[in-house]
Amino acid sequence: MRAVRHFDDLSSADAAILETFVVPRYLSLYANLLLEMLLTGEAARVAHLGCRTGYPDLELFERMPNVRLTGVDSSSPALELARNKAHARGELDIEYVIADSYPTGLEAEQYSHALVLHPNLDPAARAALLGELARVLYSGGQALIAMPMRGSFQEITDIFKEYALKEDAAEFSKALEAALPNRPTLETLSEELEAVGLSDIDVKLQHRQLEFESGRGLIEDPAVRLLILPEIRTWMHLDRLDGALDYLARAVDKYWSEDKLSLSLNVGCASARKP
Repeated sequence: MRAVRHFDDLSSADAAILETFVVPRYLSLYANLLLEMLLTGEAARVAHLGCRTGYPDLELFERMPNVRLTGVDSSSPALELARNKAHARGELDIEYVIADSYPTGLEAEQYSHALVLHPNLDPAARAALLGELARVLYSGGQALIAMPMRGSFQEITDIFKEYALKEDAAEFSKALEAALPNRPTLETLSEELEAVGLSDIDVKLQHRQLEFESGRGLIEDPAVRLLILPEIRTWMHLDRLDGALDYLARAVDKYWSEDKLSLSLNVGCASARKP
């Protein structure tokens, strides 16, 4: 299997910002739905792929009395923060290890649950991720993936369309037009899970909004910088969005200079079982 990076690397500073600001304001929207769909029991062995700073790992221990958890991620600073959080909670059966491609070093067919939160991957890379979720689960185990679905971040993509039209940015326009219809839906995510051999699929969608006091607040928000804009960049298969981002900053500052801005989110989560 080809090497597939799960997330961009995080510096120590960005890992701390993610944990302090992005988790409660943004990532919790996805984690709450994932935890709602979690099948609980007396004991569990959990694999958390792309675990970042270890959220929502500690919440799993509040739902099940006996949990063994292994988190993997490509960012050493994020994993160090995750370890510190776990250590502060006392004697929990948690380990965090480096893994920057699929398959990871996790043992096959040894986990009751395998989960991932807000993966930043294109469809081909997401297929590798879903295959890894299936690989590590034993028969009857549950896979959970929570992520933004098609229609998320509509206010940003509308301004990107405006930029492409006004600036005659043909390459950018072509990339955007190709990307938007390929964002996952309830149906396509179900098909992707079936393709890796998972069954009993249930997908839920919640419409949410991320609120900003002004347009400038969107540009300065850590969730936008660390997760939302990298997500959009991945859709479009463009390494640089400098012109579009400059236009976005000017546009939101103009259109929402004094008014609140609400960013549309379609928060999705899929649950599937390994036969």
